[in-house]
Amino acid sequence: MRVPQGTETLKRRASFLRESLHKSQTVTEGMVSILGSFDQRLSSLETAMRPTQVRTHAVRRAHENIDKTLKSADVILVQFDLSREAEAKIRKGPHEDLDGFLEAVEQLRKNFSFFSSTKSFKSSDGVLNHVNDLLSQAILNLEEEFKQLLSSYSKPLEPDSIFECLPNTLQPSSEAHGNHSDANPKTPSATTHTEQHTKVADTAVYKLPVLIPPRILPVLHDLAEQMVQAGNGQDCVIVYREMRAPIMEQTLRKLGVEKLSKDDVQKMPWEALEAKIGNWIHFMRIAVKLLFAGEKNVCDQIFNGFESLKDQCFAHVTASSVEMLLSFGDAVAKSKRSPEKLFVLLDMYEIMRELQPEIKTLFEGKPCSEMRESLLLLTKQLAKTAQETFGDFEEAVEKDVTRTTVADGTVHPLTSYVINYLPVNVGLTLQEFDTGGKPDNHLANVTMKIMNALQANLDVKSKQYKDPALTHIFLMNNIHYMVRSVRRSEAKNLLGDDWVQRHRRIVQQNANQYKRVAWSKILQSLTIQVSGTTGSAGGGMGSEGGSSGVSRATVKERFKSFNMQFEELHQRQSQWTVPDPELRESLRLSIAEILLPAYRSFIKRFGPLIDANKNPEKYRKYTPEGLDQMLGEFFEGKA
Repeated sequence: MRVPQGTETLKRRASFLRESLHKSQTVTEGMVSILGSFDQRLSSLETAMRPTQVRTHAVRRAHENIDKTLKSADVILVQFDLSREAEAKIRKGPHEDLDGFLEAVEQLRKNFSFFSSTKSFKSSDGVLNHVNDLLSQAILNLEEEFKQLLSSYSKPLEPDSIFECLPNTLQPSSEAHGNHSDANPKTPSATTHTEQHTKVADTAVYKLPVLIPPRILPVLHDLAEQMVQAGNGQDCVIVYREMRAPIMEQTLRKLGVEKLSKDDVQKMPWEALEAKIGNWIHFMRIAVKLLFAGEKNVCDQIFNGFESLKDQCFAHVTASSVEMLLSFGDAVAKSKRSPEKLFVLLDMYEIMRELQPEIKTLFEGKPCSEMRESLLLLTKQLAKTAQETFGDFEEAVEKDVTRTTVADGTVHPLTSYVINYLPVNVGLTLQEFDTGGKPDNHLANVTMKIMNALQANLDVKSKQYKDPALTHIFLMNNIHYMVRSVRRSEAKNLLGDDWVQRHRRIVQQNANQYKRVAWSKILQSLTIQVSGTTGSAGGGMGSEGGSSGVSRATVKERFKSFNMQFEELHQRQSQWTVPDPELRESLRLSIAEILLPAYRSFIKRFGPLIDANKNPEKYRKYTPEGLDQMLGEFFEGKA
């Protein structure tokens, strides 16, 4: 019974499952049918919506294109507005508002760049042509403004304003002011050269002159920059040369620079030529250290950032001025040799050597190469001519054509020249060329000959003095100067210690001779013959108030003679000069050592005769201390 019942249950369940599966299949088929219907509807809907979507996308793109076009139009309109504003400033010109004009030029360049890159703009060609025309006109205006500013602010410098830029040691003396073409203000020359000249280059401080006001230089730089950017750099160079080169020439001419040929120099009297050479040395220093250096500074500031234009402009401006200076230098260097020219040739050579560092720096660019080489070549030519003239130097020193004397017995210009140039400067000149052999031996022999010639010349000059005492002062001063200079220079190695010691003795001999000649007579007035003996001290008083029978009248006469002679010596010898302080003081002391003891002894022995008389100060005018004080005024060169 149980089995059939279980089977029945299974059947029912199976039947239920079949029904459930059948329903599920029916539902599934229904869903499939519904979904299939949806797919067909969506497909139909999509087909129906496609035209609408296409239209919507087209509208959106149209809006986007419109926005882009409007934005592009705005940019173009802005450029047109900026262009119109710039054009208005360009039309007004740069004179009233240069900064605004330069801004307008820069804006036009931007406009030109913008329209050049905007190919889609149909009218771009016309706009570009218009902007380009404006830019061309603007550059012409800038060039005219550049020229106008240079013309307005470029003026020839007056000599006085140039001299103020020189070191104190090279500034003109008061006598030379106002006659710059003929004067040689504090210029080392064949008659004024001193030891100080050799130290000028080391101690001098130069101040660049103001060629163009500093406030104008940045403006000129901005103008030049715009012209260069526009491709008009060479036009800028031409304008600069036309405006500045004549100014440089006029400045030199105001100083007194002349363009002279070899024939002009050859025909010139020696005195005139010597003066012009001295001036030329001064002018060359001024030109290189002040004018050319100042022009270089101006070029560097105006053309800062444009190296090639700097050098071109500097070369163009200085070319004619350099030629003016070189013409005279070359003419002298190539003129007929004569012994008296050696000193001035060495002067010229020395200044060219001094200026070589500046010449190499100022004229370093390629455009300046020809001028640089010409200036350096002149140095060698001067050395060569000096070397060729050197053979006659010994004779020139010995004869010294000028035969000049110095009234106060001081160091003669010839002495200072020979000592300053030998052996150092002449040695340098000789070393410009390879002479072969042993230069030290050659130079030693030459130096010894020159020194002997100098001493022989000084002996001749010393005999021109009417006062024998001044003769010895003159020789003492000059030989002492030679000894002192040799001891302090390389010449000592060439001449040797024996030369130095021998000439020191000559100095002392002349000092002794001076004292004997100048003071022996006045010392005799301090001695009186007493009872067959000569005395100036001791002894008792006689009945007349004298000493050992010496009359009061004799003592009075001796006091008057002493006073008169001393006053005469003081008046004359205080005008003489012993320039070396040690030698001057030594000479004074040696005089005091013989004069003051004799005077004190005379006063001690014979003074009471005068003191007892009425108005003793009439005869006994000086105390020993007063005499000593007056001796301190001797050899000061007081007129």
